[in-house]
Amino acid sequence: MLHLGRETGSRTTATTPAPAGPPLDLVTVPARQGLEAVDILRRGGYQEAVGPVLHDGTCDTLGFLVPPGTADGWDVPGSACTRTDGRGLRVPAEPPVSGSGWLLPPAEDAPVTDPAVLRAALDQAARLIRAADSCR
Repeated sequence: MLHLGRETGSRTTATTPAPAGPPLDLVTVPARQGLEAVDILRRGGYQEAVGPVLHDGTCDTLGFLVPPGTADGWDVPGSACTRTDGRGLRVPAEPPVSGSGWLLPPAEDAPVTDPAVLRAALDQAARLIRAADSCR
């Protein structure tokens, strides 16, 4: 699972200073569901709602950057939303998590992922995966 670096010197702390801007929360999901959700969002005309997405190959997860405060009301089964409490994750040029990479890199004009749109896409992705798995 993707874990946020903290200013305590943990091994996942970004090696470059965080740029100015509000701290962000991180929604982490299994890669299969996350990739399906990215496809749903991009095909459904919501491309502007898909912000930077991290991929952590060692744990097979995707992390969607979302606005701060999202973790307070996040309750999507099979996912986790990590609150930064203003202590770390901002949109950097390099992935902020050791061993991760950008599936969708940040852009200057790209917003973070809209939590309501992400929730709907993750729900649809879970239904599609269940349907596909039941056909086997």
